[in-house]
Amino acid sequence: MICEVVVYNMESALKAQEGGADRIELCDNPVEGGTTPSHAMIEQVRQNISMDVYVMLRPRGGDFLYSNYEFHIMKRDLYQCQKLSVDGVVFGILNADGTIDKKRCAELVRIAKPLKVTCHRAFDMTRDPFEALEDCIEVGFDRILTSGQCATAIEGAELIRQLTISAGERIKIMAGSGIRDHNVKQLVETTGVKEIHFSAATIRPSGMGYVNTKISGMGSGSGSEYEIRTVDPNAVRSIRAIAESTVI
Repeated sequence: MICEVVVYNMESALKAQEGGADRIELCDNPVEGGTTPSHAMIEQVRQNISMDVYVMLRPRGGDFLYSNYEFHIMKRDLYQCQKLSVDGVVFGILNADGTIDKKRCAELVRIAKPLKVTCHRAFDMTRDPFEALEDCIEVGFDRILTSGQCATAIEGAELIRQLTISAGERIKIMAGSGIRDHNVKQLVETTGVKEIHFSAATIRPSGMGYVNTKISGMGSGSGSEYEIRTVDPNAVRSIRAIAESTVI
């Protein structure tokens, strides 16, 4: 079982490694579902993490219908990832009609090689998952990250199972979204996947001794500047152990 942990900062990457993850997906901006991290962040993670590092190529939050400017940004970020010796990149581009933008995805795949390439959950926003599966195979993706076109992988487990069967050995199907130690056994048994993607996220309090009680969340009301998102290495270990012990 391959366990990929999504991380959004340096501390989380170190904790994911401590917990025994096989690979990390490095992103920025968890509120919008992940965007491309800074080049300095990629460099620091690469220099301090021994497992595989995959980097999100997503120039903004929102949809996956990108302008020519945004596509150029993705290509430039990809070139930087190659210079920084990451192991893979993660992206997805759609057409307005809900199909995979095969032309642009194929161009990024071509540029990326020999880096591994994952189609992220843009796949879950496509109009027909089986059409999108064949398009991803044609384009040259190595794997697809999917929640089965539902909010969580458990909800989309039946579709993930069907996709896994249809994919065969042609492309890897990785289940992700909402995976915890209490549901990973059911997910693996139902879907037959060999790769899972999860956050094992936890929040720790800030080390700040001084707290300005007149400002919360820089005006948003969340107060998040006194909370640090990180990864629970024990959760990584637990999810891995349960997944690996599940008989498929």
